[in-house]
Amino acid sequence: MPLDRSLTTVLDRLMDRSVARVAGQDGCGPRAPLPRRSNSGYRGGMRAQQYSRFGGSEVLELVDDRPVPKTPPGYALVRVRAAGVNPVDWKVMAGGLDPIYDSVFPIVPGWDVAGVIEQLGADVPGFQVGDEVLAYARTAWIHHGTFAELVPVPLEFLAHKPAELDWDQAGALPLAGLTAYQTLTRLGVDSGQTVLIHNASGGVGSFAVQIAQHLGAQVIGTASDRNHDRLKALGATPVNYGEGLAERVREIAPGGVDVVLDLIGGVLDVTRAVLAPGGVHGSIADARFAAEGGLYAWVRPSGPQTNELAGLAATGVLHADIAATHPLAGLPEAFEESRTGHIQGKIVIHPNE
Repeated sequence: MPLDRSLTTVLDRLMDRSVARVAGQDGCGPRAPLPRRSNSGYRGGMRAQQYSRFGGSEVLELVDDRPVPKTPPGYALVRVRAAGVNPVDWKVMAGGLDPIYDSVFPIVPGWDVAGVIEQLGADVPGFQVGDEVLAYARTAWIHHGTFAELVPVPLEFLAHKPAELDWDQAGALPLAGLTAYQTLTRLGVDSGQTVLIHNASGGVGSFAVQIAQHLGAQVIGTASDRNHDRLKALGATPVNYGEGLAERVREIAPGGVDVVLDLIGGVLDVTRAVLAPGGVHGSIADARFAAEGGLYAWVRPSGPQTNELAGLAATGVLHADIAATHPLAGLPEAFEESRTGHIQGKIVIHPNE
């Protein structure tokens, strides 16, 4: 058989299987089918929040005819049940990552996703249509985000959602949880250490407090007065920001702290003042830490690590405080809530509402 004809036959068979999976003919029960694909893509479209230029919340546009993303080999198309809002979402929308990431307009923002696999590309072992999953879905370019009804997610980013984990918790976990987990483990946090976490009451910070304690560390967390009770409830010792911070930390840890994790920036001088001899420090917000012998970390998507975090959340070791939920139309309001910082806890979007 000529090569081009053979390839066409293989692709036709893959397409037939894909349509059968979507239509619920794979033994997984009936499912709401996607529009059948033609040579030019799917007919119809999906609801999404998108933007066609950089800016603030005013550039967001709610559409109901965005083309449904294709599902290439190694990808799953996920129907989004919950998607957490993170500050990076509106920072990216403002052009904050334009110097280092290619952007393809119009862009759907959002990197957190929890949902149900609606379609599989070829070669996605370990998953099937109908599986409940979660992921940190950042890819190498900015185009398909999670504040939409459907999003394509690479296999290696996917984790199975435990039945005990509700949708909002699952949608709030991936980016913030992975950021906390990866930085703390790269810093070698271990049992018996004292860890100082700057901005410990934020989305990443609250997960970092819980993970550090799970690893056996004692935690000191910086926060404003209004968040002290929240930190105490998580098991951390709270201290106020501002002048005299180093002295306040030294009162709690006279010999200094073993690990400093900076989640806010602008605290390098304090870090020098409180770090014990042989201590380590890292930041997700200040690249100068690397020049000082520390770690400047950038979170990476990881299905296996997300699986581990989901397991901890399912057993109650990790918990996100859900401060607000919004339907897809409420994304501009959610971004403003996140930007002002006046809301305590995670914000979650329900794109299929």
